[in-house]
Amino acid sequence: MVTVIKTGHSIHRIFNYNENKVKEGVAECIGAGNYPVDVEKMNGTMKLNRLLKQAALNENVTRNSVHVSLNFDASDTGLTKEKLMEIADTYMRKIGFGDQPYLVYQHFDAGHPHIHLVSVKVREDGSRIDTQNIGRNQSEKARKEIEKSFGLVVADDRKKREAFRLKPVDVRKVQYGRTDTRRAITNVLDAVLERYRYTSLPELNAVLRQYNVLADRGGENSRIFTSGGLVYRVLDEQGNPIGVPIKASDFYNKPTLKFLETKFKGNEARRLPHRARVKNAVDMALLHKTTLPIEELVQVLKKRGIDMVLRKNEEGLLYGITYVDHRTQCVFNGSALGKAYSARAITERCLGKAVPAQESLPHPALKPDIGLQPFAGATAETKAVSNDLQPQALPAATGNLLDALMQPEQAADYLANQLKRKRRKKKKQHQSNNQ
Repeated sequence: MVTVIKTGHSIHRIFNYNENKVKEGVAECIGAGNYPVDVEKMNGTMKLNRLLKQAALNENVTRNSVHVSLNFDASDTGLTKEKLMEIADTYMRKIGFGDQPYLVYQHFDAGHPHIHLVSVKVREDGSRIDTQNIGRNQSEKARKEIEKSFGLVVADDRKKREAFRLKPVDVRKVQYGRTDTRRAITNVLDAVLERYRYTSLPELNAVLRQYNVLADRGGENSRIFTSGGLVYRVLDEQGNPIGVPIKASDFYNKPTLKFLETKFKGNEARRLPHRARVKNAVDMALLHKTTLPIEELVQVLKKRGIDMVLRKNEEGLLYGITYVDHRTQCVFNGSALGKAYSARAITERCLGKAVPAQESLPHPALKPDIGLQPFAGATAETKAVSNDLQPQALPAATGNLLDALMQPEQAADYLANQLKRKRRKKKKQHQSNNQ
């Protein structure tokens, strides 16, 4: 069994997400915990209001919603509704939510059995449930105990990695109807929008394109663009939009342009500590190469968890680069890293040419923005690339910089001419005793 826990600001969103799955015929609400009546006797309003009223007991808890999915191995058999409810009740009790109101939904839209649990973080007395590290601590312990007591297939490291790995939309399976397209796009948006740190729509699309999805504002003169709208589309293998575009407002989490703009602002500061990892990876890949085809650079960075998204015009000329770091979930346009990492500079560096003039300043005022940079709060990432930082012979391309560095320092007693002027002695002015 693999567990995924998410907290959020909107109870409506996670509730509507599951209820919409029910309306589409790919899910069923199979039970509820700590509700006054059985789930079969409740309508949607009754289900939602129970959660909202308890959350309202403490308005200071802004991230008040909890959304959990319990994913079972495809070979797990005998998972009846009754057994799934028993597993859900046991799990919620073990993670500290046994007394909370919660809804249980069984989903049928994946290749493995799984259920979703919807609850709130506010207790009946108005206190807040601390969910810090709940996935690593309480949930992991509960998972192991449930696997043993219910005879479930144990989720080893390989299975857990597979469960968390986001896969691109399979365009061959996308039916060009609205429902299937929306479901495929929703799976990608759920994983990307909250995890990755992007500061513009092109940067977000650099990530989404890895999964055959595009956030599209339309042409500048289109009605969608002028009204500030946004649609999401599926892309084919050539990167061309196919199928039916879905309005952002039609998705349960409302990933509209206004919503994304708030993410852009917040992500600007969050991604800063991770700039150096991308710059270091590029510099290390080019450091010991006189020339390196840009396609080979793309593959080198991919091995380090960085996708290099190239933007070319109709003539095939490279005019833009975006770096998607999947390890830190940070996205950088080339210019955001510095001119040495822009499309033009990377093209020249791959051809063995010097770094653009703006990036190489004369000795001794070496620009601190170039080269291998340490960065705060990224010790783990430093360890990940430490094996690459071994001293080796420098290529000829760095000769000019080495020449400057090897020049003898000025003598310690060197003074500028302006400082050599003799001081004039001030004449002492004697005050007359005869006042």
